[in-house]
Amino acid sequence: MQLLGCDFSSSPGKRKPIVVAWGNARGGRVQLQRMERLDKLEDFEACLAREGAWVGGFDMPFGLPRELVESLAWPTDWEACIRHYAAFTRADIRERFAAFCDARPVGGKFAHRATDRPAKSSPSMKWVNPPVAFMLHAGVPRLLGAGAYLPGLQPASQATAKVALEAYPGLLAREVLGSRSYKSDERAKQTPERLIARKDMLMALEMGQTRLGLRLKLTHAQHDALVEDASGDCLDAVLCLLQAAWAQQQHADGAPLYGLPPDMDPLEGWIVSA
Repeated sequence: MQLLGCDFSSSPGKRKPIVVAWGNARGGRVQLQRMERLDKLEDFEACLAREGAWVGGFDMPFGLPRELVESLAWPTDWEACIRHYAAFTRADIRERFAAFCDARPVGGKFAHRATDRPAKSSPSMKWVNPPVAFMLHAGVPRLLGAGAYLPGLQPASQATAKVALEAYPGLLAREVLGSRSYKSDERAKQTPERLIARKDMLMALEMGQTRLGLRLKLTHAQHDALVEDASGDCLDAVLCLLQAAWAQQQHADGAPLYGLPPDMDPLEGWIVSA
């Protein structure tokens, strides 16, 4: 079974591509095979459309907060909600979400999903810093278009050979590094301290020192490339790959939802391994 981890961007380009880490797992070891950089959303579509079976972890939210959806009187069936959401422009989304926030008290502007608390993730309705609402808008409809199956959000009768799971690299990174930062897109912030943090993270991942119980297998060249990528995009894709490998292992052990909680909200979605 092919595994993939995807560090997604809603506006990819040469300087900030979508990065996909491909690999496989056996005996508790996850082997990184190759990295793929995609400069356009059309390239992402083409990547998803290739033949073959895979389980993938994608760094993008798969659903919106139920509180937000109900407040906007949008469909509460997940797939209908996503198709409704996809019909809006980004400007439309910004306007509607800002109006929702403006009507709420300071300290509680955003609605949250149930998974946000255990994962310590940004609310999926945020349109800036990071613009995860736009990542959902750009990414999830393309997963549907590629015929991917999203466990917990779609009925099992719709299962296909391509399984997509919501991943979040920050969840695994914090387990290893705590509050230490390991990446920045700003050259001035690409410090020796962040370089050391990337080295420490890779050491922990290669030793299997996380609650996922998986050991990352890298060549020397792959290790050096991940350390040298100060943006952290490649490392984030690898973290998503490990979360996908954990989910595949749960499925192989009999978990019907790839390790997602059976009582997860089928509108909001859940971050794998949270």
